Amino acid sequence: MTAVHHSAVCVRDVDASLRFWRDGLGFEVLMDHEFTGDWPGLLGAPSRSLRAVFLGDPANPGAGIVELVDLGAPPGGPESLGPPTRGFLLLSVMTDVAAALERLATFGLGGPPRRIEVAGVVMCTIVDPDGVLVELVDRRATGNLDRMVQR
Repeated sequence: MTAVHHSAVCVRDVDASLRFWRDGLGFEVLMDHEFTGDWPGLLGAPSRSLRAVFLGDPANPGAGIVELVDLGAPPGGPESLGPPTRGFLLLSVMTDVAAALERLATFGLGGPPRRIEVAGVVMCTIVDPDGVLVELVDRRATGNLDRMVQR
């Protein structure tokens, strides 16, 4: 079976990103390590060294991992969030939306949430410190996922 192992976010400031993903959204650090390799060849990175911080739920390793990647140089690309274009749209996280928004607000992170409710499930989007659009989906939606995989 093919499965997504992790999704990586290239960050400018690991500490700021940890405040958002770990402290604000509640992910736990699974690994924090510096790797040497041919990152210029694989990623077009400026250095052969990178820092990778894997975040997830140690009690549920199949739930997905967010990797914070520090390439040692600011990434290029647009600094502002515009309308959706082709390619990467957002990273979706199932959580207690109200609690996550409250924690993020205490750190002044995420920006103003854009909130909707569909079939009784609360969803909202916020923005991480590097401009990545993050969708928060209420945990009550896990039943919908169970129905999607039933055969």
